[in-house]
Amino acid sequence: MGRRERGRKVDGWIVLDKPVGMTSTEAVARVKRIFDAQKAGHAGTLDPLASGCLPIALGEATKTVSFVMDGRKVYRFTVRWGAETETDDTEGAVCATSDVRPDPAAIGAVLPEFTGRIMQVPPRYSAVKIAGERAYDLARDGETVSLDAREIVVHRLDLVECPNADTAVFLAECGKGTYVRALARDMGRRLGTRGHVVGLRRLVVGPFDESHMISLEMLEELRHNPAGPGGLSAARALRSVETALDGIPALKMTDLDAARLRRGQAVILRGRDAPVMSGPAYAIAGGIPVALGEVEKGAFNPKRVFNLAGQP
Repeated sequence: MGRRERGRKVDGWIVLDKPVGMTSTEAVARVKRIFDAQKAGHAGTLDPLASGCLPIALGEATKTVSFVMDGRKVYRFTVRWGAETETDDTEGAVCATSDVRPDPAAIGAVLPEFTGRIMQVPPRYSAVKIAGERAYDLARDGETVSLDAREIVVHRLDLVECPNADTAVFLAECGKGTYVRALARDMGRRLGTRGHVVGLRRLVVGPFDESHMISLEMLEELRHNPAGPGGLSAARALRSVETALDGIPALKMTDLDAARLRRGQAVILRGRDAPVMSGPAYAIAGGIPVALGEVEKGAFNPKRVFNLAGQP
């Protein structure tokens, strides 16, 4: 017999408003404990000094994490000019300084250079792996860390305001693998000064935005007082597994087809309403997700099968 998993079977997404000072791993552990869930994971690390949107997958939702991580992300961040740090944020020691302070016109003039498909060298203190080791672990051990530039996509980079000569606030919409800290570092160098991030808040990850967020304090309160504001409860704060799949087609299946998918067998897409497409999709039966997979040559091939309550 297999080892019985501890906790309850809980499936869905919690869109946490992660507070400053907490790691993403700690946040996942707190949410998992609140729900007494068997399994949990997150869709995209937020540094301890950052706050905001941290989607946390519980149970079967962990099978959809990649679809959220591959989605767009929006950040609001503040850069302080005049100093660059080892970590490109306030956590590291200052390693270079400058007396130059760029004005709004100068900042605005360089933003197009940091928009679109660009090459970026990740921060030395990042989760990028070098020969199987995390870059931040090597850097903390005092080893020399050399990372190659890689292509990223910045869909939008706007200057929001310059509260004073030393700081500037930006809004960035970007794709997977973008480091906002590195944007701050590179903008500082391009402007003839130095820069590092002193404030960072993630506003959007994939299909999730600020309107979906809930704080740890609220979740804790709802756990102890289920009749929360407006009848809200911790369970009702849980978003469905398929919320993460808004960007791919949903294919309706019969109960017989659903049974085939659960056995790992492909299903031929027949009939007048059969989709003419190829690529990622997910199958539903009775309004409940059955499997994630790919459509190829008129057939749906399951890759990950869901085990959700209420399946026919």
